[in-house]
Order: sequence, then structure tokens, then C-alpha cells
Amino acid sequence: MGHKNPDTDAICSALAYADLLRQTRIPDAVAACCGPPNTRTEWVLQKAGLPRPPLMSDVQLRAGDICRRDVSTARATDSVIEAYREMAARHYRSLPVIDDNGILTGMLALQDLLHLLIPSTEHGDHPRQVTASVEKVSQILEAEVITTVEDAALEQQFLMMVAGSSEPVMQERIATMPKDQLLIITGDRVGVQLHAVEAGVRCLVITSNFRPSEAIVHAARLKGTIILITERDTASTTQLIRGARSIHSAVSTEFISFSPETKLQTVKERLKSNRDQVLFPVCDPESNRLVGVFSRADLVNPERPRLILVDHNEFSQAVAGAEEADIIEVLDHHRLSGNLVTKEPIQFINKTVGSTCTIVGSAFRGHGIDPSRGIAFCICAGIISDTLNLTSPTTTDEDRSVLEWASGIAGIDVNQFKEDFFSAGSVLRGGNFEEAVGSDRKEFEESGYRVSISQVEEIGFDYFWPAREALQEELQRLIREHQLDLACLMITDITLNDSLLLIEAPPEIRQKIGYPRRDSHLFILKGVVSRKKQLFPFIGSLLAENPKGSEG
Repeated sequence: MGHKNPDTDAICSALAYADLLRQTRIPDAVAACCGPPNTRTEWVLQKAGLPRPPLMSDVQLRAGDICRRDVSTARATDSVIEAYREMAARHYRSLPVIDDNGILTGMLALQDLLHLLIPSTEHGDHPRQVTASVEKVSQILEAEVITTVEDAALEQQFLMMVAGSSEPVMQERIATMPKDQLLIITGDRVGVQLHAVEAGVRCLVITSNFRPSEAIVHAARLKGTIILITERDTASTTQLIRGARSIHSAVSTEFISFSPETKLQTVKERLKSNRDQVLFPVCDPESNRLVGVFSRADLVNPERPRLILVDHNEFSQAVAGAEEADIIEVLDHHRLSGNLVTKEPIQFINKTVGSTCTIVGSAFRGHGIDPSRGIAFCICAGIISDTLNLTSPTTTDEDRSVLEWASGIAGIDVNQFKEDFFSAGSVLRGGNFEEAVGSDRKEFEESGYRVSISQVEEIGFDYFWPAREALQEELQRLIREHQLDLACLMITDITLNDSLLLIEAPPEIRQKIGYPRRDSHLFILKGVVSRKKQLFPFIGSLLAENPKGSEG
């Protein structure tokens, strides 16, 4: 990524370098920009046949960055056993519950799941009560269905009874129970089986793969009794049936969720007041569709975005949140300044050339790789833009060499390209004065002052004079909104290689400007075209004579 308020060199060098990295050592390198391309850069991208790089206003970590996308989920109709097995397999203590469309409907905690599996009281019939469907019971037991009914999928309340007593005792006990709720579990006790179906109990589960006689099966069909056969023993069957109940009553709708765009700092603040929830869903804010989940552990040391800075080398000009990213490389041609600090050594290339695109072009040549026509077109645009077609005092032999090489690959006439490029977008002619001041603007801190320097390149000054007062007001607004000490706009005539300097600054600073003046805020800069090599050093020297906070 290039700097804030990116110019053509910042965006084109990012596109070109990402392309080179994908071909050499970082296959997933992606170019991005932290501000919209200006009109001229848009023209370049259109001519090059390249899409605009994605706009990223910041690289701060968000909930969508740290969440796990491969998520185990449950449905409200799932059984306790199914949900528990999923938790155990993933070592989870909580599961998001979704519907058939992936919409989050609630969260299921392990402790709430256990309340369904283990009755909270041992009094009366509570230990034997199970709410489940026959269909779920048969699935959990992996049972063979001998007889069934149409509403086997409907959940109902069963009273489990294990045939552990004598047949006369079992007959007495069955007689005292509601037959439409009874679920009898028995082995090869034919008498119990026969009496159960003749009594019309709801369900008969026969364990250890014992098969009932045809007479019992016939009686069950007449009475509407469901018969299931499982290879499990009676003890295992009893435990598993309790786990066949659905989880819907344990699903909580009181939970904290986040949008994928929620910043990590906001996430941490919200979780300070919540100590109970262990898993946090991330959902699409419009559809509530589940995107992923994260736990508190995922917040401890999240993987940070890996960022390469091009055409700048300080955090004040970098995309918001760059301090939280892993800066892995820097490619630049400006002075070293600011507070860029990295945890580990990085590749830092800073060369005295006129354009970052020159550095990228040299890197292509160093690898023996010819860029595509579109990328070569971008390299040419960055060099021509930043060096004013090799006329800026920042121009070097390396700029000339790389431009000649890249223009051959791009198939362009450099002089014609210059005319077309600088004619493509006069921001002054368009009347958008906020863009004129902000589209190529850099902020600096020098001698205690906060300074903004913007630059526009024009073919002549014709469009400047009608806009002069509006541009002055825009500089004043910039100072107020960004808490600056002074703001400058450098209007450069690329045909004459001269500039005008419009400045909003304290009188004591303006009085020290030695260039010819049109009025107290406008100066004529003959032969000055470079913000980096000519204007900024001059402004810096003025400020150094009277550092902010000093006397006199």
C-alpha cells in the first residue's frame, strides 16, 4: 500500500510490486490503496487495463479477521448426544445453533446441555422422563425399526421403564402409567414384550438384537406400538435414549455476537463486562448468517496483517492501523522520518531516485522478469508523474533507464503519454477544491509544527486564478479539521517547470518566505517543481529557525 491521499506513483508502485512478488516469493501479495485514486490515476488504470486496487481505509484487525470460518454448528432439532459428540470431537464448550439457511438462532453451552442429560431432581418420575422423537431414538440407538407410526418424527414426552422386574410386577406397573407415553426397554423377555404391545404402549425397545415373534409384531401393528431393535445392551440403551432429546430448550438466545467489521478494540471493550460466554459468533449484520466464531484465546495474540509500505516510510502517512500490522518491507524514495519501528529486521529499500516505480522497475529487471504491458504502463506512469517526465531535479539516470525499458514493453511514446496524462485530469478545472488540496497531500512534523503540503500539476495556471479564494478557504478548513499549524498547496506548471505556492500559515512564517510574492499568501516559485527535494527542505529550514514552543 502507498500513502494516504495516494498519487499515481503510490498506487502504480503498489500494483507493480504486488505483481512482482506474486511471481517470485509472496504468491498471495495483493495491492491496495488507503485513499481513492485521483482522476489521472484512474486514467492510467483504464489505459493499462487494470482494475482499481481495493480501497482499505485501515488495516486494523476486526472480528472477521480473527474468527474461525470452519465452524461446527448444531440445529435446534439435533439431539443431546449429537451436539455433545460434536463438542467433544472439537473440544468445544459451546456451539452456535443455526437454521437450515445458516442463520444464527442461538448458542448452546455445554453446561446447559448437561442439564438436559442429567435430571436436576430425582423425585417422582423426573428421572425417567425424556422428551424426544421416536425417529431420534432410533438414530441414536442405530436401531432397526420393526413397526412405526406416521408421527414418529414428532417430539413428545416419554416415560422410560426398564423391564427389570417380574412379569406380574411389570404388568401392574404398566397398568398405572399413561400408555401413550410409555417407552419399555427389555431384552428377550417375551412375556413382557407381549404384554407391552397388548397394552398399547407407545414404544417397545428390544435390546441385544433379540427379535420379537411375528405374533408380537402383528399385535404391535394393531395397537400402534412402535418396535425398535438395537444391538446395544439394556444399560447402554437407557443412557443413550436420555440423550435423544432435542437441544432446543437448552439453546440460549441471550448472547453477544459481532459483525465481521467490528474492530478488535471494540470487541475487547464489550467482553470486559461478560465473563460467562466462552464462544462468540460473528454474523453478517444484514442477514444474521453465521460467518465464524472466536474465543477469548483468539484475542490474545492474533495473527496480524502483513503490510508492505511503498512510496512512504512513516506511520503518519501510512494507512490507519499500520502500527498494529507486521511491516515486512518498505520501498521508498523519500527522506527517512517518523517513528516507524518493527519487531524484526525487514527489507528496507530507500533510494535517491525520482519515483518508487523506478525502484520496482529495477526489481523486475534484477529478477530478469519482463512485466505485462499493463504493469509496464503503470511503471511508466509513476515515473512520468513523479519526475514530471524526467524534468524534476529528483530525476536520476536510473529513472531514465527504467522509463526507457518500461516504455518499450508498454509500447508508448513517452512525450505523447506525458501530454495525455497531464491533460487527463485537471482537478482545478473540475471545481472540486477539496480534492485539489487533498488528492496528493502529505503531512509532516517538523520542528514541532504539523505541516501539510499538497501538490497539483497543471498545464498552465489558467484554472488556478478563478479558484484562488476557494483554495485558500480549503487550506483554512484543512488546518481546522486536522489540527495543523500550516498548510500549503503547490501548483506546478509542467510546461514551464515553475510553481505557485498558496500557503496558510502564521504571519511570522509567511514573512520569512524569500520567494517573490503576489500577495501575503501566494508566492511565485521559479524553477521549483519538486515537493520532496525543493519545497519541503525550504519550508523545513524556515521552521527550524523558529521551532514551535521556543521564544523569539
